[in-house]
Amino acid sequence: METGDPRNSVPPGRSGPFFGFVGAIGVVALAVSAGPLVALADRWSELPAAFWTMAALAVACDARPFVPPGRRQTSAVFPSTCFTFAILLGWGFGPAVAVQAVAVAVSGWRLGYAPWRTGFNAAQYACALAAAYAVTRLGPGELFDGGRLHWTDVAAVGGATVAWFVVNYGLVSSAVRLRFGDRWWPSVRSGLAYELLATGSLLLLAPVLVAAARASAALIPLVLVPLFAVYRMARLSAEREQLADVDPLTGLPNRKALLTEVAEQVHLHGDRAARGAPDAHLALLLLDLDRFKHVNDALGHAVGDRLLVEVSARLTGAVGAGDMVARLGGDEFAIVVPRLTDIDQARERADRVVAALAEPVPLDGLPLDVGGAIGIALYPDHGEDFATLMRHADVAMYDAKHRNDTVAVYAPESDHNSAERLSLLADLRRVLESGPSAQGGETVGVRGGDGAALTPALPVRADRPARNQRPARDGGRRSGDGPNRWLRRRRERVEERHDDDLIERILTGADPIRRRAGRAGAGPVAGPLVVGDVEFAPETETETADADVTQDAEAAVSTGAPGVIGPTADGSTVAGPDEQAGHPGEITMYYQPQIAIATGEVVGVEALLRWRHPRRGMVDPGELIQVAEQSAVMRLLTRRVVDDVVEQLAKWSAAGLTLRAALNVSVRDLHTGEIADQIADRLARYGVPPERLQVEITEGALMADPRRVLASITQLHRIGVGIALDDFGTGYSSLQHLRRLPLSEVKVDRSFVLGMAEDPDDAAIVRSMIELAGALGLRVVAEGVEDERTWRMLHAAGCDVAQGWFHARPMPAEDLVAWLSRYRPVRPAEAGSRSGPAPEGESKASS
Repeated sequence: METGDPRNSVPPGRSGPFFGFVGAIGVVALAVSAGPLVALADRWSELPAAFWTMAALAVACDARPFVPPGRRQTSAVFPSTCFTFAILLGWGFGPAVAVQAVAVAVSGWRLGYAPWRTGFNAAQYACALAAAYAVTRLGPGELFDGGRLHWTDVAAVGGATVAWFVVNYGLVSSAVRLRFGDRWWPSVRSGLAYELLATGSLLLLAPVLVAAARASAALIPLVLVPLFAVYRMARLSAEREQLADVDPLTGLPNRKALLTEVAEQVHLHGDRAARGAPDAHLALLLLDLDRFKHVNDALGHAVGDRLLVEVSARLTGAVGAGDMVARLGGDEFAIVVPRLTDIDQARERADRVVAALAEPVPLDGLPLDVGGAIGIALYPDHGEDFATLMRHADVAMYDAKHRNDTVAVYAPESDHNSAERLSLLADLRRVLESGPSAQGGETVGVRGGDGAALTPALPVRADRPARNQRPARDGGRRSGDGPNRWLRRRRERVEERHDDDLIERILTGADPIRRRAGRAGAGPVAGPLVVGDVEFAPETETETADADVTQDAEAAVSTGAPGVIGPTADGSTVAGPDEQAGHPGEITMYYQPQIAIATGEVVGVEALLRWRHPRRGMVDPGELIQVAEQSAVMRLLTRRVVDDVVEQLAKWSAAGLTLRAALNVSVRDLHTGEIADQIADRLARYGVPPERLQVEITEGALMADPRRVLASITQLHRIGVGIALDDFGTGYSSLQHLRRLPLSEVKVDRSFVLGMAEDPDDAAIVRSMIELAGALGLRVVAEGVEDERTWRMLHAAGCDVAQGWFHARPMPAEDLVAWLSRYRPVRPAEAGSRSGPAPEGESKASS
């Protein structure tokens, strides 16, 4: 038996131990075989015709051994094993060794083995035959020496078979491990079942062959029939194994074979890295074809299959001799490039692949352009196992597609589906499914965006009695007393007193309602924000995906959210109750005022989502939306935002505040078409006029699927909800859709407004957009207004509304009410020369 590996070389650094082992086995084989072979010289004339028949068949069959196709560790099948083992049982050790040596020499010549490999094969068989012969000598006498077989003879044959297999397989496995290292051991172990089936069948035929020889030598050739059956069995088994590793369409290795190859190469390159070799890097390239679905849809799957076959041929021709090309399924291919020194060599190989696919593929007279995006992950820089390398190569490939590029190398900042983001998505689902849960285990009634209870002044209309008595989001139901009973319970809980001040402080820190009550009594805090031993200075506005971002520490204090984290005297971090209890944090709504520039009046607010995570602090709104949009969590998030904003509008109406609130909706919301029905239901439930709500959409949402988005927008417009185009000027289709969409407002993106006071080009762009929107009868809102000069320039340009930190930062609903009570409208023509940062909690436009 020989473990198949067609190479006759030994990897560098392993030749010493390997050839030492081969030499030792050769010495042992000569020691045990020399005596019987010398004694055989006087026995040749005494051997019967049955022996010579078996010897001839052994040599003839090994002239064409069966070498299974497929992976190189699969063992070849040598039929001489059956005949030489039968000779051992019938005529002893010397004749068996002699015939086996001749058969090994013939098979080694036919297979092109190196001399050392042929010599090792002969030595391993000699040792196996010697072990088997020693077991047979433990029996009562010569086997098959006339007479009937006894159970002791059968036991001796079985023991000899086991001894032959154990010694032979053990020697080959040891040689393979010494030759290729530990990475081969799992493959050798996995091949044990195959060896037991193929070689074991040959060995068990030997006693039958000897029994036939006792009757007549003419019966011996009949054993070729079961030998052929063994051959077919081994071939079918090997072909089935090969098919499991091969893509049936292209003939390339499939994902399973790719996994095995990468695992082996990782071990090999780990050894190279340990030796300090410069070529210790392994690259995994992932290729995804462009527009392949269009080919299938337009020309049919048969043409698509032919295209994949042509692409596989081009890929095979573009890579090096030691590279591996695999098809993962569909239009995805992978390339393994071993023994690289740096990432530049991987890029060079990727560029060769891109060049090979640059030429159109002619199919049925039609030239088809084939291109693709390639992502590269490098071992060990980007991962040390197949799963990590594959995932990172996939991230890089999608990064290349996103940037309309052909090749991209993995970068952590491009990994939007990392384990951290998956954990963040799970926490977001938890916080949304739990809803604004009650503190202290009590059921909470209706809450607004700031988490406060609905005010008693909110009227309950007779025609809609259920609006203020709907079930709480945590699944509990309120009693029949309506909201007043819950409000009494809330006041009772707030007014509780404890003798121990420490207990009171702990309860206040854990209950946001208590903290809100405490802050309301103390009034607004002026001056810099202090958390622990750290002082936070006033900030400047920065650009985010959908709204201004309030710093983590400020948001944690201003929202009164539990689980605030503060530094201790030694610099360590103390986790709050949320983190200790595994709580996912708290979702709240902040509101930023929108000011009519000409009059200084507050005409509306924009609702901005905030999530204070117990470990990450305030989560960036752009990241939050990006994570949510990739899953069904977006529906839960949208439902939560709509509920809170509409409910807050109802509370403000009850308090005598008439404000218009704008909220952002995502592409996923507009595609489903459920957003219009949901908003209509909430407006009716809380008795809020539709014109009090405005939905903001981005130009990117329009470009994603204009037809479905337009249908959702039209439905919202029929309800009476205003439609605003957000981030105006940053997309591609503004002029095309401005005249078709039922818009009431456009919002000039802050990227232009922030720089208009210093950059004449930005100022010119803003003026042009204001004039264009004004000509179409649309209201214009400028985002990112941070200073008085920008405010005045917008007024001079004819802008209608300003939004930004010059007037006010985003704030919770209850803080907004306090801010409105202090705010005094100021017109640009009346404003003084005040400049510089406003005090905390005040507006520059306040008088």
